Amino acid sequence: MSSSPVVIRSYASEIEAQLAQAVLEAHGIPSMLLRDDMGGMQPTLTALSGVRLLVRHEDAVEAIRVLDADDEEEGVA
Repeated sequence: MSSSPVVIRSYASEIEAQLAQAVLEAHGIPSMLLRDDMGGMQPTLTALSGVRLLVRHEDAVEAIRVLDADDEEEGVA
């Protein structure tokens, strides 16, 4: 099985992505954020492409389940 990172969600802001990343971390799922903001020089570029949340391929299903459950708890779903 591949451990290559896969995008599981995309967020409009870095704060939202960091919150989702914290939820995954609390469940022991490592993740990383990918954004195109020219190394922080153009943060407005994030509005165009969003902030992508990536996990290892083998963690993807569990990560999505955790985030979906968290959304339901928050009343988002």
